[in-house]
Amino acid sequence: MNALQVTIDSNSGFCFGVVYAIQMAEDLLDEQGYLYCLGDIVHNDVEVERLQKRGLRIIDHDQLRQLNNEAVLIRAHGEPPETYQIALNNNLTLVDASCPVVLKLQNRIKTSYDKQEPIFIYGKHGHAEVLGLLGQTNNNAVVFENVDELLQHQLPPKITLYSQTTKSTNSFYNIKHKLEQSGYEVNANDTICRQVSNRDKELRLFAAKYDKVIFVSGTKSSNGKVLYQVCKDTNFYTYFVSKVDELQPNWFKAGDTVGICGATSTPMWLMEEVKEALLHMEV
Repeated sequence: MNALQVTIDSNSGFCFGVVYAIQMAEDLLDEQGYLYCLGDIVHNDVEVERLQKRGLRIIDHDQLRQLNNEAVLIRAHGEPPETYQIALNNNLTLVDASCPVVLKLQNRIKTSYDKQEPIFIYGKHGHAEVLGLLGQTNNNAVVFENVDELLQHQLPPKITLYSQTTKSTNSFYNIKHKLEQSGYEVNANDTICRQVSNRDKELRLFAAKYDKVIFVSGTKSSNGKVLYQVCKDTNFYTYFVSKVDELQPNWFKAGDTVGICGATSTPMWLMEEVKEALLHMEV
């Protein structure tokens, strides 16, 4: 009998936007043996390494400007208009794997900007998706990470509010409520991806079922940090790992039930590897 009883959360793993981007990359790698990708295709180092071994070449925006006559994958996070202009100038073929949810948000922000609305974006400074959103406004929108930061700005009486697609719906509506309590008129555009935001509730239910929880995520994943905290708040015995060799036998005792879950950027194959390691672990 195995010392640990291990279950993987069936709702964890890649969101559809990441599945789409990786499928496009794999198809092109099969066809041509290599492919340039603008930024990490997903915020998970082991998945990026797997694809790099297959020929994926990660480049940044400076390298993009030096590249000519090649195909370049745009990842699910999306890109600002400037990237498309560089591609045009350099005869680059863009393989656009931007998530449809992100593209819809970009279009809505561009429409608001064209109407000269004062735009405020709830999101993480410097995040790839947020940079793409800012680009729709010629970098004239205000990005903020919490309501205290927002209130440090000189705010107009009427605010057009947007959110990065992976933010918490509760936090978004709390911000709207606090602004309205402070006397501001808020045009709130809920553009949060429900496939991501619903994981908050799903993970609370999942984490509560087990003695121990292993949360698997890349260290660069914003979504991973948030969802790990959701699990940790629910089950104190939640441990964060980015790869199999970070598992510690002293976290467990014989007979423990262990739940494995992860971020929207965590591949299912990695969670399967973690499960195998736990089933063979001596505790």
